[in-house]
Amino acid sequence: MKITDIRIHRASRDLSPAFLANWDPQPRRSVEMALVCVETSDGVVGYGSGDSMVGFEPYAELFLGQPLMAVDNHVRILETLTFHAGRYWPVEAAIWDAIGKTLNVPVASLLGGAAESLPAYASTGARMDPHARAEMCQGLRDEGFTAVKLRVPQEDLAEGIATVHAVRDAVGAEMQIMVDLNQSWRMAGDLRTRLDATAVRRFLDACHEAQIFWLEEPLPLTDRVGLNSLRGTGTRVAGGEMVRTFEELLWLVDDDVLDIYQPDVVLSAGMLRMRALSDILRSRGRRFTPHTWSNGIGLLANLHTAAGVGAGPYFEFPYDPPGWSLDRRDFGLSEPIRTDGAGMVHLPEATGLGIDLDFEVFPQERNRT
Repeated sequence: MKITDIRIHRASRDLSPAFLANWDPQPRRSVEMALVCVETSDGVVGYGSGDSMVGFEPYAELFLGQPLMAVDNHVRILETLTFHAGRYWPVEAAIWDAIGKTLNVPVASLLGGAAESLPAYASTGARMDPHARAEMCQGLRDEGFTAVKLRVPQEDLAEGIATVHAVRDAVGAEMQIMVDLNQSWRMAGDLRTRLDATAVRRFLDACHEAQIFWLEEPLPLTDRVGLNSLRGTGTRVAGGEMVRTFEELLWLVDDDVLDIYQPDVVLSAGMLRMRALSDILRSRGRRFTPHTWSNGIGLLANLHTAAGVGAGPYFEFPYDPPGWSLDRRDFGLSEPIRTDGAGMVHLPEATGLGIDLDFEVFPQERNRT
């Protein structure tokens, strides 16, 4: 079976009111989605999404006419492209989706089949005053979530400390609390002053009684000395969501700067390489659980990878209503991906990645599935 066509469709949905993501100084007034479609000589179509895919079209010919199942070669081609161009890992996700559909199995089973569901943490994205965020987290607890991630404004760590304590007081010991400082990468044009290790250590000390489960991206990943100074504080250090290459991830592992590694499979190094990374981390007593902040299809690619390799201890579930609702996040799907009443996110019952497109958003694919 050969790859015969790769198509990209783009869709956008206006956001009103805008979503104020803590990591972006510019309000998010729309949500964009690039759908990658990989078609085979047997008429199977696999889907992927997550990156903008800008500039990919001239490289499509590198995959056309190649065997669908030659995943290692496809990944090696994508690794050459990351040097010259963008993060085109949604192509690999679409290839895995097509393989799963061809073999009539979920992709997670091809990557190890370790689990069919994972405990989700509600990943918030907006800055919110401490009282309002505490009330919101009580609502998340009532929905069944057992863990939540908070975003802390880097220019006002005092407000962040107040928020962490307000949330802990509101939810009690029933929920784990993660905190993301968003210091490892920047949006284009973001010139805000970075935090240093001393400021982050003071933040951790002030939050000690709130028992943060992990602190995410507290410093740039190039600050190996600073990151190592945060280890052993009683709080796990997490990061790596946007690391470009597998080799760079291995350097981080060799330097042992993180407790939890979070590369996003549609933005950072892909699905096949995360199978290998997970094994390496497990052998060293570290954990892999992917970042998932893209859209519903990107979430499914990460979910299948995480379930396949037995990632954990929690799986990221972007959810910060009303600004980042399930409908906004998953607007390209016929139905949003949801958790159950016990805070678990389950693999879809369908084969491949289990993607059920909204053909009102992507009418070009209506008669191709």
